[in-house]
Amino acid sequence: MLAERGGAAFEDLTARARIRDAALRYFTEYGFTQATIREIARAAGVSPGLVRHHFGSKEALRQACDAYALEALHGFYDQTLNGDRLSHPRSTMDARHTLHPFQRYLARALIDESEAAARIFDDLVAMTERSLIQADRQRPDPPIADAASRAALMVAMALGIPTFHQHISRAVGADIFSDEGDRRVALALLDVHSHSVISPETAASLRDGLDEPGSGSGNRAPFTHSQEEHRHE
Repeated sequence: MLAERGGAAFEDLTARARIRDAALRYFTEYGFTQATIREIARAAGVSPGLVRHHFGSKEALRQACDAYALEALHGFYDQTLNGDRLSHPRSTMDARHTLHPFQRYLARALIDESEAAARIFDDLVAMTERSLIQADRQRPDPPIADAASRAALMVAMALGIPTFHQHISRAVGADIFSDEGDRRVALALLDVHSHSVISPETAASLRDGLDEPGSGSGNRAPFTHSQEEHRHE
Protein backbone atom coordinates (compact mmCIF):
# COMPACT_ATOMS: atom_id res chain seq x y z
CA MET A 1 0.00 0.00 0.00
CA LEU A 2 1.32 3.45 -0.89
CA ALA A 3 1.48 5.88 2.01
CA GLU A 4 0.02 9.38 1.58
CA ARG A 5 1.98 12.39 2.77
CA GLY A 6 0.90 13.66 6.17
CA GLY A 7 -0.10 10.29 7.60
CA ALA A 8 1.69 8.25 10.25
CA ALA A 9 2.58 5.56 7.71
CA PHE A 10 4.20 8.20 5.51
CA GLU A 11 6.36 9.45 8.37
CA ASP A 12 7.48 5.90 9.19
CA LEU A 13 8.84 5.30 5.70
CA THR A 14 12.47 5.84 4.88
CA ALA A 15 13.30 8.73 2.55
CA ARG A 16 14.06 6.26 -0.24
CA ALA A 17 10.67 4.56 0.16
CA ARG A 18 8.84 7.91 0.27
CA ILE A 19 10.56 8.97 -2.95
CA ARG A 20 9.63 5.68 -4.61
CA ASP A 21 5.99 5.92 -3.54
CA ALA A 22 5.74 9.54 -4.69
CA ALA A 23 7.28 8.59 -8.02
CA LEU A 24 4.76 5.78 -8.45
CA ARG A 25 1.91 8.25 -7.99
CA TYR A 26 3.38 10.92 -10.26
CA PHE A 27 4.40 8.52 -13.03
CA THR A 28 0.89 7.07 -12.90
CA GLU A 29 -0.84 10.46 -12.99
CA TYR A 30 1.34 12.35 -15.46
CA GLY A 31 3.44 9.74 -17.25
CA PHE A 32 7.19 9.38 -17.08
CA THR A 33 7.97 12.25 -19.46
CA GLN A 34 5.80 14.86 -17.73
CA ALA A 35 6.64 13.96 -14.14
CA THR A 36 9.63 15.88 -12.78
CA ILE A 37 12.21 15.16 -10.10
CA ARG A 38 11.29 18.43 -8.39
CA GLU A 39 7.58 17.50 -8.13
CA ILE A 40 8.38 14.01 -6.90
CA ALA A 41 10.79 15.38 -4.31
CA ARG A 42 8.19 17.86 -3.04
CA ALA A 43 5.56 15.12 -2.73
CA ALA A 44 8.06 12.95 -0.83
CA GLY A 45 9.05 15.78 1.49
CA VAL A 46 12.72 15.73 0.43
CA SER A 47 15.05 17.80 -1.72
CA PRO A 48 15.67 17.05 -5.43
CA GLY A 49 19.28 16.43 -4.49
CA LEU A 50 18.26 13.61 -2.16
CA VAL A 51 16.29 11.99 -4.98
CA ARG A 52 19.43 11.98 -7.12
CA HIS A 53 21.48 10.75 -4.16
CA HIS A 54 19.27 7.69 -3.72
CA PHE A 55 18.44 6.92 -7.36
CA GLY A 56 20.91 8.82 -9.52
CA SER A 57 18.48 9.66 -12.33
CA LYS A 58 14.79 9.71 -13.21
CA GLU A 59 15.30 6.62 -15.37
CA ALA A 60 16.83 4.72 -12.45
CA LEU A 61 13.90 5.85 -10.30
CA ARG A 62 11.48 4.48 -12.89
CA GLN A 63 13.32 1.16 -12.89
CA ALA A 64 12.97 1.00 -9.09
CA CYS A 65 9.23 1.69 -9.42
CA ASP A 66 8.91 -1.00 -12.12
CA ALA A 67 10.61 -3.56 -9.90
CA TYR A 68 8.50 -2.61 -6.88
CA ALA A 69 5.20 -2.85 -8.78
CA LEU A 70 6.12 -6.16 -10.38
CA GLU A 71 7.23 -7.56 -7.04
CA ALA A 72 3.83 -6.69 -5.57
CA LEU A 73 2.04 -8.51 -8.39
CA HIS A 74 4.38 -11.50 -8.16
CA GLY A 75 3.71 -11.80 -4.45
CA PHE A 76 -0.06 -11.67 -4.92
CA TYR A 77 -0.20 -14.21 -7.73
CA ASP A 78 2.27 -16.59 -6.12
CA GLN A 79 0.23 -16.73 -2.93
CA THR A 80 -3.04 -17.00 -4.84
CA LEU A 81 -1.81 -19.78 -7.11
CA ASN A 82 -0.41 -21.69 -4.15
CA GLY A 83 -3.87 -21.62 -2.60
CA ASP A 84 -2.92 -19.57 0.46
CA ARG A 85 -5.49 -16.89 -0.29
CA LEU A 86 -8.16 -18.95 -2.05
CA SER A 87 -9.36 -20.39 1.26
CA HIS A 88 -9.66 -16.86 2.69
CA PRO A 89 -11.83 -14.81 0.30
CA ARG A 90 -11.76 -11.68 2.46
CA SER A 91 -7.97 -11.71 2.47
CA THR A 92 -7.95 -12.10 -1.30
CA MET A 93 -10.24 -9.11 -1.78
CA ASP A 94 -8.17 -6.97 0.58
CA ALA A 95 -5.02 -7.91 -1.29
CA ARG A 96 -6.64 -7.02 -4.61
CA HIS A 97 -7.46 -3.59 -3.25
CA THR A 98 -3.85 -2.93 -2.26
CA LEU A 99 -2.78 -3.85 -5.80
CA HIS A 100 -4.77 -1.04 -7.43
CA PRO A 101 -1.97 1.57 -7.34
CA PHE A 102 0.46 -0.91 -8.85
CA GLN A 103 -1.97 -1.99 -11.56
CA ARG A 104 -2.61 1.64 -12.48
CA TYR A 105 1.12 2.33 -12.57
CA LEU A 106 1.85 -0.65 -14.83
CA ALA A 107 -1.05 0.22 -17.13
CA ARG A 108 0.26 3.77 -17.50
CA ALA A 109 3.79 2.51 -18.08
CA LEU A 110 2.58 0.28 -20.91
CA ILE A 111 0.76 3.18 -22.56
CA ASP A 112 4.05 5.09 -22.70
CA GLU A 113 5.34 2.44 -25.17
CA SER A 114 8.92 2.65 -23.97
CA GLU A 115 11.57 -0.05 -23.67
CA ALA A 116 10.60 -0.26 -20.02
CA ALA A 117 7.01 -0.99 -21.06
CA ALA A 118 8.17 -3.90 -23.20
CA ARG A 119 10.11 -5.36 -20.27
CA ILE A 120 7.11 -5.00 -17.98
CA PHE A 121 4.72 -6.64 -20.42
CA ASP A 122 7.12 -9.51 -21.11
CA ASP A 123 7.60 -10.09 -17.38
CA LEU A 124 3.86 -10.19 -16.75
CA VAL A 125 3.36 -12.58 -19.67
CA ALA A 126 6.11 -14.88 -18.40
CA MET A 127 4.56 -14.92 -14.92
CA THR A 128 1.11 -15.73 -16.34
CA GLU A 129 2.51 -18.32 -18.73
CA ARG A 130 4.07 -20.26 -15.86
CA SER A 131 0.73 -20.39 -14.06
CA LEU A 132 -1.06 -21.54 -17.21
CA ILE A 133 1.41 -24.38 -17.74
CA GLN A 134 0.68 -25.56 -14.20
CA ALA A 135 -3.08 -25.27 -14.75
CA ASP A 136 -2.88 -27.12 -18.08
CA ARG A 137 -1.73 -30.25 -16.26
CA GLN A 138 -5.18 -30.42 -14.67
CA ARG A 139 -7.10 -29.91 -17.92
CA PRO A 140 -9.05 -32.89 -19.28
CA ASP A 141 -8.42 -31.66 -22.84
CA PRO A 142 -5.19 -30.32 -24.36
CA PRO A 143 -5.05 -26.57 -25.10
CA ILE A 144 -5.40 -25.52 -28.74
CA ALA A 145 -3.09 -22.51 -28.34
CA ASP A 146 0.32 -22.25 -26.71
CA ALA A 147 0.58 -20.86 -23.19
CA ALA A 148 2.59 -17.80 -24.26
CA SER A 149 -0.16 -16.63 -26.64
CA ARG A 150 -2.88 -17.19 -24.06
CA ALA A 151 -0.82 -15.44 -21.39
CA ALA A 152 -0.25 -12.39 -23.59
CA LEU A 153 -3.99 -12.00 -24.19
CA MET A 154 -4.82 -12.54 -20.51
CA VAL A 155 -2.34 -9.85 -19.45
CA ALA A 156 -3.71 -7.45 -22.06
CA MET A 157 -7.28 -8.01 -20.89
CA ALA A 158 -6.37 -7.71 -17.20
CA LEU A 159 -4.48 -4.46 -17.71
CA GLY A 160 -7.33 -3.16 -19.82
CA ILE A 161 -9.33 -2.62 -16.61
CA PRO A 162 -7.00 -0.03 -15.02
CA THR A 163 -6.17 1.42 -18.44
CA PHE A 164 -9.83 2.11 -19.24
CA HIS A 165 -10.85 2.72 -15.64
CA GLN A 166 -12.72 5.94 -16.42
CA HIS A 167 -14.93 4.29 -19.03
CA ILE A 168 -15.47 1.14 -16.95
CA SER A 169 -16.33 3.26 -13.90
CA ARG A 170 -18.95 5.09 -15.94
CA ALA A 171 -20.39 1.81 -17.20
CA VAL A 172 -20.61 0.09 -13.80
CA GLY A 173 -21.82 3.23 -12.03
CA ALA A 174 -18.97 3.57 -9.52
CA ASP A 175 -15.28 4.41 -9.45
CA ILE A 176 -13.63 1.02 -9.89
CA PHE A 177 -10.88 2.05 -7.48
CA SER A 178 -13.41 2.69 -4.71
CA ASP A 179 -14.60 -0.12 -2.45
CA GLU A 180 -18.00 -0.29 -4.15
CA GLY A 181 -16.57 -0.10 -7.66
CA ASP A 182 -14.00 -2.77 -6.88
CA ARG A 183 -16.78 -5.00 -5.55
CA ARG A 184 -18.82 -4.59 -8.74
CA VAL A 185 -15.83 -5.37 -10.94
CA ALA A 186 -14.89 -8.38 -8.81
CA LEU A 187 -18.43 -9.79 -9.01
CA ALA A 188 -18.50 -9.28 -12.77
CA LEU A 189 -15.13 -11.01 -13.20
CA LEU A 190 -16.19 -13.91 -11.00
CA ASP A 191 -19.32 -14.38 -13.08
CA VAL A 192 -17.46 -14.15 -16.38
CA HIS A 193 -14.71 -16.57 -15.38
CA SER A 194 -16.99 -19.10 -13.71
CA HIS A 195 -19.29 -19.54 -16.71
CA SER A 196 -18.18 -20.49 -20.19
CA VAL A 197 -19.12 -18.08 -22.94
CA ILE A 198 -19.13 -20.85 -25.53
CA SER A 199 -19.27 -24.63 -25.20
CA PRO A 200 -16.30 -26.90 -25.96
CA GLU A 201 -18.25 -28.18 -28.95
CA THR A 202 -18.69 -24.67 -30.35
CA ALA A 203 -15.01 -23.95 -29.78
CA ALA A 204 -14.05 -27.12 -31.63
CA SER A 205 -16.29 -26.16 -34.55
CA LEU A 206 -14.79 -22.68 -34.72
CA ARG A 207 -11.29 -24.13 -34.55
CA ASP A 208 -12.09 -26.42 -37.48
CA GLY A 209 -13.13 -23.34 -39.42
CA LEU A 210 -9.80 -21.68 -38.66
CA ASP A 211 -7.96 -24.76 -39.89
CA GLU A 212 -9.79 -24.86 -43.22
CA PRO A 213 -7.80 -23.98 -46.37
CA GLY A 214 -7.66 -20.24 -46.89
CA SER A 215 -8.13 -19.42 -43.21
CA GLY A 216 -4.48 -18.44 -42.91
CA SER A 217 -3.91 -20.57 -39.82
CA GLY A 218 -2.94 -23.90 -41.33
CA ASN A 219 -3.49 -27.24 -39.66
CA ARG A 220 -2.43 -27.03 -36.05
CA ALA A 221 -2.27 -29.83 -33.55
CA PRO A 222 -3.18 -29.19 -29.93
CA PHE A 223 -0.28 -28.14 -27.71
CA THR A 224 0.87 -30.77 -25.24
CA HIS A 225 2.34 -30.27 -21.79
CA SER A 226 5.68 -31.66 -22.97
CA GLN A 227 5.82 -29.13 -25.82
CA GLU A 228 5.16 -26.25 -23.42
CA GLU A 229 7.73 -27.44 -20.92
CA HIS A 230 10.31 -27.94 -23.67
CA ARG A 231 9.94 -24.26 -24.58
CA HIS A 232 11.18 -23.30 -21.12
CA GLU A 233 14.14 -25.65 -20.85
